[in-house]
Amino acid sequence: MPNLRDIRKRIRSVANTGKITRAMQLVAASRMKKAQDAAISARPYAAMLAEMLSAMPKGEVESSEGNPFLAARPLKTRGILLVSTDRGLVGGMNSNLFRVAAAEKAKGNVKFVAVGRKAAQFLSRTGCDLIACCSVSDRVPYHEVRPVVEAIVQAYLSGEVDTIEVLFPRFINNLRQEPTLRQLAPVPSLEQFVAQFGVAKAGAKSVVADDREMAFEPSPQAIIDRIVELYIRREIYQMMLEAKASEQSARMVAMKTATDNAKELGRRLTLNYNKARQAAITQELVELSAASAASS
Repeated sequence: MPNLRDIRKRIRSVANTGKITRAMQLVAASRMKKAQDAAISARPYAAMLAEMLSAMPKGEVESSEGNPFLAARPLKTRGILLVSTDRGLVGGMNSNLFRVAAAEKAKGNVKFVAVGRKAAQFLSRTGCDLIACCSVSDRVPYHEVRPVVEAIVQAYLSGEVDTIEVLFPRFINNLRQEPTLRQLAPVPSLEQFVAQFGVAKAGAKSVVADDREMAFEPSPQAIIDRIVELYIRREIYQMMLEAKASEQSARMVAMKTATDNAKELGRRLTLNYNKARQAAITQELVELSAASAASS
């Protein structure tokens, strides 16, 4: 027969755990809404940069092949920015990311830049070549993102890596966060750059053709070079915002599942407790009846 005292302790423990996971679920839901709003509010800025790029004269676009972010180069070492979480309790989101990272490492020479303690721990544990790592708070302020963006961009400009790729959990909906590997540089042409990351993705309207002559200051080439680099930096920041929204969504779902499981386990333990208590009462009644019969 189960010990009634042990079952009562287990029921209290499960109930307390359920209260904790319920509180964590509510906190994650609140942070998820803020993270989603931050990711959505940053899209118009990227759309504006894409419009500026697509409005450049075709001749100036064709002359921008010397831009290091657009010029093709021999592929020797890939550079991947791996975006994960600082804390756990996000279900299988991090493990799915790390599975893709391990598969990419097996393809050839790869150097990583890690965002989040979980990514840094995984890369260190698996012996990957780590250039830099950092952590980003829930609000994702740009001053915290800038060091890791500078690390991957400078590694690319110096020739240490030949690509800029970002592996992050892309936010699809509250129940689905898909590990996505996206290459930002190099891009074969500026037109393809705009088509791949530009107005269509941001949900903005197409730019209307304008044949009027435009004057650029300081020069069209300088503007293109600056906007392309700025846009790549902004895309990395946007992906980190989406990764944070994915993290909060995954944590909310994981905590909701844990809360539901705690309720179900508590119900089963209560049923077992009642059965054991009823069995104990029945046994006492049998013993009392037997003792009464023996005495008579």
